[in-house]
Amino acid sequence: MNALTDTELEVALSDLAGWEVENDKLTKLMTFESFRDAMTFLMRLAFEIEDMNHHPEIENVYNKVRFSLTTHDAGSKVTEKDIKLARQIENLRG
Repeated sequence: MNALTDTELEVALSDLAGWEVENDKLTKLMTFESFRDAMTFLMRLAFEIEDMNHHPEIENVYNKVRFSLTTHDAGSKVTEKDIKLARQIENLRG
């Protein structure tokens, strides 16, 4: 799996509102109504993540969840695999 170029990242991010590239990671901070809502979302997402076999860094503080996506097999850079997971996260969030 190859890292995406800057141009490929720019195109991919055009339909992923709120996602950014920070330190070679695709990141987004999501805010939920409550801690329970944040945890419910993460539990639902866990099944999707496991099916994809692509596990992000997840940080949860009360009602805020920060995702950081990178592909270790590509030198810890952003790949198409990360874009697919970001889209899956967005689809699940609705």
